[in-house]
Amino acid sequence: MKTVVLPQLGGPEQLRIVEVATPEPGPGQVRVRLHASALNRRDVWITFGQYPGMKLPCTTGSDGAGVVDQLGPGAPPEWLGQEVMLYPAYDWGANPRFPSPSFRVLGMPDPGTFADYICVPASHVLPKPAFLSWEQAAAIPLAGLTSWRALVTQGAVQAGETVLVTGIGGGVATFALKWAVALGTRAFVTSGDEAKLEQARQMGAAGGVNYRADDWDKQLAKLTGGVDVVIDGTGGAAFKGCFAVLKPAGRLVIYGATAGNPPTGLEMAKLFFRQAHIIGSTMGSPEEFAAMLRFVAERRIEPVIDQVFPFDQVVAAHQRLLAAQQLGKIVLRHG
Repeated sequence: MKTVVLPQLGGPEQLRIVEVATPEPGPGQVRVRLHASALNRRDVWITFGQYPGMKLPCTTGSDGAGVVDQLGPGAPPEWLGQEVMLYPAYDWGANPRFPSPSFRVLGMPDPGTFADYICVPASHVLPKPAFLSWEQAAAIPLAGLTSWRALVTQGAVQAGETVLVTGIGGGVATFALKWAVALGTRAFVTSGDEAKLEQARQMGAAGGVNYRADDWDKQLAKLTGGVDVVIDGTGGAAFKGCFAVLKPAGRLVIYGATAGNPPTGLEMAKLFFRQAHIIGSTMGSPEEFAAMLRFVAERRIEPVIDQVFPFDQVVAAHQRLLAAQQLGKIVLRHG
């Protein structure tokens, strides 16, 4: 089979497509013939060695959708021939509030989805909603689940509340906006790109501001009247502004820090007088993944896809993600 291998560090240009033996499913596993996979920023970071537990060579990729074509011993027979999506991690553990020490995302060190086939536990596949294309289904898992946990589980968002999603454009932020609109909130966004702000409005955002403006947080406070839930993956200098727009009892949920640590501290009096919550969040559990897919099926939610690349253009796909030009998910079409 064909698989994408990273033999050495140095960026996406180091990725190679090679022929390897097709894997055989082990006990309790199913083998999935992948029809599409999707990129996450994690995949780019790995090519530069900017991820914990680096092991080379590796095949990355966490998102995938395809057909179960072979069963390992003890795997449920009803999965054979089914169209499925993959839960993009291993070993969440029994605690719904926090993953186990062995929790890891699919793809490096475990074989990932940038390949023709992948073997995973049968418990890690769920039926693909019939209305989704292969590319749409592959776009959902990691980014969709990360934003679902941040907004629904950790942020405990309710219909009618006001939500801010920072840095619209990336996969997690775009899904957070999708969920927020579908859940009946007033959703606002930030971006440094006016075109992305307009695209967000077309997706249902009530408005947005350009974070490159010196007074972006004041503009946002005036526009929104205050925010109940902030979903932020940026950190950095904008973190203080995100906190400033929170309403009393507001929740600031952080799933990443692409801009690093804030340069200054919080105003502690505002933190406790407002009864504010600052919450960390990562990708979620299998139970949250199943709940998210039920929501997708019930509401017929289609993910935003920025661009679909043929499998053999995997380097170009990574370069587009690295340039941060996208709005939505970048997808690879297999075969």
